[in-house]
Amino acid sequence: MMEAEIRAMQPQAKNTQGLPGKMSVPGSYQAAAGPSAVPTAPPSYEETVAVNSYYPTPPAPTPGPNTGLMTGPDGKGMNPPAYYTQPVPVPNANAIAVQTVYVQQPISFYDRPVQMCCPSCNKMIVTQLSYNAGALTWLSCGSLCLLGCIAGCCFIPFCVDALQDVDHHCPNCKALLGTYKRL
Repeated sequence: MMEAEIRAMQPQAKNTQGLPGKMSVPGSYQAAAGPSAVPTAPPSYEETVAVNSYYPTPPAPTPGPNTGLMTGPDGKGMNPPAYYTQPVPVPNANAIAVQTVYVQQPISFYDRPVQMCCPSCNKMIVTQLSYNAGALTWLSCGSLCLLGCIAGCCFIPFCVDALQDVDHHCPNCKALLGTYKRL
């Protein structure tokens, strides 16, 4: 059949003025002008959503002197391996920087060495101890003096480590890490 006969058999649509003719349909789904009256298919999902718009497919090169294609021993073209770079991600204007903070649990210092991570040099250490006269040392010295040990025996608490305060130091950086007070 001829195209004119096909048009004559189809009912005529009326436009907005009420005159016979072609109807105008808004959008991109109109039939292409030409010999075919069959409407085209709607766009694909990838075209609509623009999936893979960041990864364009490169055109296939044709063999020739400027394309870099080599001819193998059997006369067929050989392509060197294609190297594609990964696209650079687009920086986000409202990106949130995440910072991890490690909180060290409080350490109880006693009259013996403690294994811990030094906050100054960030190394695992066992603390060094040093003994200093504290409140218990002076109270025991005063009480011995009141009991009648005035001939120098009242100074014995200054020689006993169990009656003195204990300072904990880092053996690497010598920083004072904590103190254990007897009273």
